[in-house]
Amino acid sequence: MAKVILVGCGNVGMAFAYALATSTSSVRELVLIDTNHAKAEGDALDLGHAAVYNSSPIKVRAGGYSECDNADIICICAGANQLPGQTRADLVNTNYKIMHSIVSNVAKTKFRGIYVVATNPVDVMTFFVQKLSGFAHKRVVGSGTTLDTARLRFLVGEELGIHPRGVHAYVLGEHGDTAFIPWSLAYVGISKIDMYLNDDKRARILWDVRNSAYDIINKKGSTYYGIGICLRDLVVAILEDQKVIRTVSCYDKQSDTYFGMPAVLSKGGATLTKCLEFNQQERDALAKSIDAIKKIIYTVDATIHR
Repeated sequence: MAKVILVGCGNVGMAFAYALATSTSSVRELVLIDTNHAKAEGDALDLGHAAVYNSSPIKVRAGGYSECDNADIICICAGANQLPGQTRADLVNTNYKIMHSIVSNVAKTKFRGIYVVATNPVDVMTFFVQKLSGFAHKRVVGSGTTLDTARLRFLVGEELGIHPRGVHAYVLGEHGDTAFIPWSLAYVGISKIDMYLNDDKRARILWDVRNSAYDIINKKGSTYYGIGICLRDLVVAILEDQKVIRTVSCYDKQSDTYFGMPAVLSKGGATLTKCLEFNQQERDALAKSIDAIKKIIYTVDATIHR
């Protein structure tokens, strides 16, 4: 069984830790790292007390970066929270500095596993974790549009009165305001989705997907349950070599950046699936999304080299 390191014990990190500790037999040890070490110790105790009720108890404890030596996965959830009125891109400079600190500390260890990044703006942060670490691209994976895709399938399921698992549709590109849905490749069961949803309904669903996080943040301060479960799914898929397809933030050589695309998750990390057959509107949407991500990357680059 595996050893997982969680860096960042805020709401997202602990939602992931709770999901992992209560629903998998793939992990033997979960180590919590946070700048507030006392909080990490408290969280570890709190989760540990529930071990008797877990199907497969995981040893949860607080620790430091030396724990990374023999870890299989480092999941990064540390970073500034998105506040009401902010976009994910607004967090970039603060969270870049946090990524730099984390990767610098990990570099002092013998860690040779896989990074899973959740910190926003996640495509940009994943890009920089890879650059800073020098790891192979496939071994640095972002949560990408996995949560956006889950939201899409939930919303379509609600609209049609079916279980979300019957909805085969994906959100791609930036985990942000330029995320898009390739409706031409979307299905309900084996039927094209346009048999069920007209243009107006599709436009409304896209708006809801893009704005779900803002709505939740305005109502309760932050989002964490959904992304926590998504991260658990990604980490377990990698550890168990499941070879499932998820819309993670994955490296695209042609654009030299990371963005949400269908990729195969295995013990080696994430590998993009074959090129998708987009229509022209979808190709334009993807290009716009990539451009938005790269503009943020260049902004950080400029800040670094001043």
